[in-house]
This record gives sequence, C-alpha cells and structure tokens, in this order.
Amino acid sequence: MLARLASAALRGLSAEAVDVEVDLSRGLPCWNMVGLPEAAVRESRDRVRAALLNAGFEFPLRHITVNLAPADRRKDGTHFDLPVAIGLLMASGQIPPDKPDDKTPFMLGELALDGRLNPVVGALPLALFARQEGFTHLILPRENVAEVIDVESLTVMGADNLLHVAQHLAGKIQLEATAPSGRKTGDSEPIPDMADIRGQQQARRAVEIAAAGGHHLLMSGPPGVGKSMLAKRMPGILPPLTLEQRLEVSRIYSVAGMGNRMPMSPVPPFRTPHHSASDVAMIGGGSIPRPGEVSRAHFGVLFLDELAEFRRPVLEVLRQPLEDGYVCIARAADTLKFPAQFQLIAAMNPCACGYWGHPTRSCHCTPAQIKRYRQRISGPLLDRFDMQVNVPPVEREELTRMQPGEPSGRLAARVLAARQRQYARLGEGHTNARMTTRKIEGHARPDSEGAKLLDTAMERFGLSARAYHRILKVARTIADLEGEEVMSARHIAEALQYRGEPDTSAF
Repeated sequence: MLARLASAALRGLSAEAVDVEVDLSRGLPCWNMVGLPEAAVRESRDRVRAALLNAGFEFPLRHITVNLAPADRRKDGTHFDLPVAIGLLMASGQIPPDKPDDKTPFMLGELALDGRLNPVVGALPLALFARQEGFTHLILPRENVAEVIDVESLTVMGADNLLHVAQHLAGKIQLEATAPSGRKTGDSEPIPDMADIRGQQQARRAVEIAAAGGHHLLMSGPPGVGKSMLAKRMPGILPPLTLEQRLEVSRIYSVAGMGNRMPMSPVPPFRTPHHSASDVAMIGGGSIPRPGEVSRAHFGVLFLDELAEFRRPVLEVLRQPLEDGYVCIARAADTLKFPAQFQLIAAMNPCACGYWGHPTRSCHCTPAQIKRYRQRISGPLLDRFDMQVNVPPVEREELTRMQPGEPSGRLAARVLAARQRQYARLGEGHTNARMTTRKIEGHARPDSEGAKLLDTAMERFGLSARAYHRILKVARTIADLEGEEVMSARHIAEALQYRGEPDTSAF
C-alpha cells in the first residue's frame, strides 16, 4: 500500500516542495530510503522505528521504500521524521488514509526514540511554505509553536509526541490550536541604557548620528574608555523593527538554528563575534550553507570589538556585503543568497599596547609596531566606514560626579524622528546610509557655503569619491536630526569631523 504526504526541504531562507512517498510491498523485510537524503535524513530510519514501537504501534515487517521526491535534489534536516512515521502508519493501515475531500495537515518534527517530538531547525520558512501551498493547518513540535505563531492564515497545532499526532489524524483526540492572542513579540533580555555612559559627549553624538542614518562607525581609543559600552547600547536607541522586518530576521534565525533570540522580537539584532571567528562563520557557508554573522545581524548591528585582532581575510569578506546588503554563497551544486543589510560598528585600540597618545600612560610600542598594527586593517575597508571617531579617556571629574548621562529614551525619540523624515523622503525602511548616487544628488545637495567647504576639504585631504558621498550622507543625517531640510556648511563641517583615519595624537 502507498501513502503520500507533502513536506518541504530547506534551501537557504526558503523551502521547496518535497513529496514523502511511503510504499509497503511483499518481500524480505527491509527499509530503503531514496531521493538523495543526507545523513540526518538517512538516520531517521532508526529513530522512526524506535518511536513507532515505543509509542505502541506495530512496525510493518514488509519491504519498505521511502522516496523523497524530486529525487535529484538533496534533502537535509530532521523535520522529515514525523511525515515519514505518519506515512508508515497510513500505509500499514494503523491510521486511516486521507479522504478524497480532506487534506492532511502539513507536518514537521524530529522524533525521539520514545516517540516525543523534538524541535527542528527552519520551522518558520517551512510554515511559510505550507501557507503558500494552501495548507490551513500545521502540526509541529510544541517548542516551535512560538516561532511560527505569527504566520497568518495558518492554524498552528503543537504536539508533544507521535501518539497524539496519530490520534488526532484518526479523529480520536483534537490537538489544541494556538490562539492568535497567544502570539509573543517581546524581547529576550533588557537592553543597557545610555545613561550609564559618563562623559564622552562627542562619541555619544557620533553614536546618535550613526543610529539615525544607519551609518557604519569606527571608534578608536585606549582600553577602558567606553567604546564597547557605547556599542552595546545601540539597540536601545534604534527604531523597533517593522512586522515585515521581524519576519525576515526570525526566518534567518530559524534557519540558523539559534534559539537565543525570541521569535518576532521588535529589537534589532546585535551580534558580537569573537575576533577568532573564521571567514565562513562571518559570511556564512558550510557544506549545507547556513547564514553567517553578517546575515544574523540583518536590520541590526554587527559589532566587531578589537577590530585589528581579526584576521585580515575575515575583515576583507565584509567589503561586498557592506556595499550590496546581501551575500551570495556559491557552491558547485547551487548558489544561495542571504540578506545582510547590517550596520557595522567597530572598536579598536590605537596600538598593540593600547596607550599610544594617552595623556597619562606611556606607550611601549615602537613606530614600526604601531604601523604594522594599523596596517592590519586595509584602506578599502576603512574607507567604507561612514564615520570614524576618537574616544579619549574619561576625565576623573566626570566619573566622580556620578552624574548619569542622557537616557536612551530621549536619544531614541530623536533617532526615530530623523528616521521618519528619511522614510518620507526615500521610502519605508530606507536610510540615508543606503542612498544611491542619484538619490544623493537629489536629496543631499548642500547649499553654496556647504559645497564650497566640501570642495576645499576634498582638495586638501585628497578624499575619494566614496568618501565624498559618505560625507554627504552623514551631513544629511545631521540635518535630519535637527529637523532641517537644507544642508548647510554647519552640517558639512560636523560630518567632516567624522571622516578620515583616526588620529590618536588628538588624545
């Protein structure tokens, strides 16, 4: 007897249709699984057999053939366990097959040996595929319910074990559908407040401008001056994600198999990879490509602390996604595209010991050592930072006064107002940092005094064409923060302060 159920295989951040066909025929008892299954899918034979027996079902002693069609595309993932087990029960007559006018719910889940349903990777893109294919009901492990509950027009039913799913399909029990009112959109942990920062007015101003326009920011300064503290408070002043952005970010984390972020959280992602990370971990890839850190920071912040300690090949792979906002992972069999529209925030020391130019502590590095340390970061990568700011040591009086700084709430209000001006001008979700050359010419044209000042700076400092456009973008953001439509020389002058390689002699 033959049973057929619909399923899907993950392909990047989306899914493609797979038919799970289970056939029982005469012959010596054996089990063949065809359709280019990867190791995790092939091993489902042992999981499904033990789960059926421990759930109280009979394992059919027949010639079993499981085909995952289409047979020319590789299948990976443990979510095939549940449809394969249900197909075996239908083919052996232990649960009734589909009626002609009925449609079996879309099912996914990994089986434990005792029949429990374990959570799977990629539940959200699989649920989106089910809705696209016209399914109205979805059965999956209870731990994955919160991940997919915001998919509209889909009744989500969480199950604890294989027995409950089989009884539901046989009409003996009814799995409880999760009500829309139970959807969760909270944050996983509290965000540090900018009020904790003492002093550092220029650095705080730079962080505010970077947040308002989505600009890449590099902070340079001695150890312990607050660079990491400033960066870690960025999510608290960024605008919350829209519903569409939440869905896209949640889909990335679902495919990456990371449960440290609450599904559909409105807070922008904040990723802090260690400087020992590889280029594959940063950009994504693997034998079965998965999103890297740049994609996990999509619509959020990628913070690289101790920038000069990262291996140079790891930093160089950032150049393309910084410009394009996506990553293409090319393999012999396929090419996948992952979104990577992130904001890069980096921090570094002025030298290897960290105290070159410090007002009270002496530096022990030679000029050659300082030069080699600085050359770990290439010129093209430095040129892609819209803003570069020096963070000096905090004055002792600022620390001893214990006077809190401006809280994140006030900065967030100004940043949101500036973003709304950008959205009205450029379109929803588009920031000044992502303006094209044509949009810069149309929306970031300075007045006569500002143009004259910028021309003088270009001639004196020999800035590149990319630097010219980035200065205009930053100046446009400064004007938006002040609620002014015309970019004046004052805005250009402040934008020029954040341009060029950090000069630690200013400490």
